[in-house]
Amino acid sequence: MRRREFITLLGGAVAAWPVSAARAQQATRVYRIGLLRVGPPPPSFIEPLRRALTDLGYVEGRNLVFDFGIAEGIEQLPGLVADLIRRKADVILASGTPAVLPARNATNAVPVVFVAALDPAATGVVTSLARPGGNVTGLTAVFADLTGKRLEFLKEMLPTLTRVALLSRPANPGHVQYVQQAQMAARILRVELEVMSANGPEEFEVAFHGAQGVGALIQIDDAMFTSHRQKLVELATRHRVPGAYGLRKFVDIGGFMALGPSYPELYRRSAAYLDKIFKGAKPADLPVEQANKFEIIINLKTAKALGLTVPPTLLARADEVIE
Repeated sequence: MRRREFITLLGGAVAAWPVSAARAQQATRVYRIGLLRVGPPPPSFIEPLRRALTDLGYVEGRNLVFDFGIAEGIEQLPGLVADLIRRKADVILASGTPAVLPARNATNAVPVVFVAALDPAATGVVTSLARPGGNVTGLTAVFADLTGKRLEFLKEMLPTLTRVALLSRPANPGHVQYVQQAQMAARILRVELEVMSANGPEEFEVAFHGAQGVGALIQIDDAMFTSHRQKLVELATRHRVPGAYGLRKFVDIGGFMALGPSYPELYRRSAAYLDKIFKGAKPADLPVEQANKFEIIINLKTAKALGLTVPPTLLARADEVIE
């Protein structure tokens, strides 16, 4: 090979090297999701998210890493989100209502995507659903009258129902909205509503003791309640109170019924937000989306244990009946 040809060939290779190196570097970019939550995320939530991310080309251990900030109590969330940021999270996934405000308040630099049961506009998390503004967006499980729908279901099953308890967590950003929805439905159905408040599991016993004599229970959707669902279902069983929940997780372990959004579907949909943010989109430009898939689950074994007969009309409306 002539010297001039060799130099020309070498020069072309050198010129091509930065492009090839850049492509290789881009191909091996590893994205980090910092998942913030009170209590471990149920597998039925996290697995649809993982599958959706895989479908979008993200493979854990190759170009995707999950860092988990799992709190035992709400007070631990600010420290955990700070740790996720120190670990170079590309995005914070705020799983459950309690995680949303600590994630938003911790950073303006790291995008935050939430999956939570709160009204993000009413609570000031975003400017509006269509134009979130700021650094936060995501999916909300709040649907205008779900709390009232749960009460309607109980009243239809128990026509003589006169007193119902609403278990809420005052520290939940959506607490006021939940209470207002329940009070409105209670007035229409001519039912007395008694609000039971508990900010932590140590307050559950006192809350149930203060609601002696109620005929049924409605519970708000809250990640802290979900992480302590076993104790809450046991208390409802002990007090012989049929409970209406927002998650089938409660029904699977003995709760009476669930009427609410499909959280596995919401977590599956959150993958699209993560993907867009990885590719450069800003949360401010990604509208908040609402739940569009709902389900009714009835535990017939629990109904029988409580001496209740579920009308065929209600059974026919259920997506699943546990017998």
